[in-house]
Order: sequence, then structure tokens, then C-alpha cells
Amino acid sequence: MTEIHRCTWRGMNGDPLYEAYHDTEWGVPEWDSRALWEKLVLDGFQAGLSWITILRKREAFRAAFADFDPEVVARFGEVDRARLMADAGIIRSNAKIDAAINGARIYLDMRERGEDFSAFLWNIVGDAPIQNAFTGMGDVPAQTPLAVDMAKALKAKGYKFCGPVIVYAFMQAVGMVNDHFVTCFRHDECKALGHRH
Repeated sequence: MTEIHRCTWRGMNGDPLYEAYHDTEWGVPEWDSRALWEKLVLDGFQAGLSWITILRKREAFRAAFADFDPEVVARFGEVDRARLMADAGIIRSNAKIDAAINGARIYLDMRERGEDFSAFLWNIVGDAPIQNAFTGMGDVPAQTPLAVDMAKALKAKGYKFCGPVIVYAFMQAVGMVNDHFVTCFRHDECKALGHRH
């Protein structure tokens, strides 16, 4: 049996959930606006925590936030906020919950004005994934000038919990940058997925 070479992330170490996420989702170009918004919200909830914490709670988040349907989340009121703050399955943070609800309203406002969330984000990176050739964690930046630009653009719209470090993690996850190590079996696979369908 051929050995599979993966990125050597701290904390992955044979964790089946983490490995499955790395092998099937991370770095795959995502063009769907709703899916991009969901990932941005989850990355916001990650602030100060490890991604595996969010990954283990992702299904609870999806249940709590109506599968991240912006139209439903935008209508969340005080009863929903209280429900979310009482939900041990998610990260209970007033500021992050408020940011998610407000983010849904911004998303809908953009859409009503004819601004597609996916096009807005992908335009910042030139409408195609950036292909990197990193060999280890020491090569991977915490943020980049493009992440700074995207963070500023999101904050200008009113989004919260979207600083350049969070945004760069988001860009990696949704395939706006291919940061799989060149030795990883997913590097070339994700590279081949490179353009909008």
C-alpha cells in the first residue's frame, strides 16, 4: 500500500476528522456564496481557538444557525440569541453570535444591491486560486497583503471577526490560495481544480 503524504499540520496527527477535512475540503476552490459565508462565520468563531475545536462542533453550528441560511439567520432576534448562548454545542460568545447575525444581514443587503458575495471575494484574488509552493509550516505566512486587503474590504461592509489572520485562514480553506505543501498529495489535486466552473 502506498503511503499518503499529507501536510504536516500541528494537531492533525492521525485525527480522522481532521484528516478527512484536509483530504476532501481544505484548499478546494469554493465558488458558492452561501458556503463561503458559512466558512467565514465559522472562521470568525475560531478566533482565539484551534480549528479542530470548530470542526468538532460544525454540525452543532449548522443545526443552531439553520444550516447557515442567511435569510433565516438575518431574522434571528433576542429569543434566538438566548437560545444560541445556551447551546453548549457551539462557541457561546455574544460578540461572535452578534457578528454572525449581523453578517447575514450584510450578506442579504449586498445581494439586494446586486453584489454577489462570491464575486466580491474572488475578485480580490484575481478570480483564480493563487498557487503556492510551500514545503513546510515555516514557509506559510500568517497573513498576506491580499488577506489585509480582503479583511479591509469585509470590514468596510460591516463584517466583524475578519482580521487578516482569520481571513488568510479562510482564503486557505476555501482554495483562494493553494497552501497544501508541495509534498502533499492534495497539492496537485487542488491545483487541477483551479478555475470557476
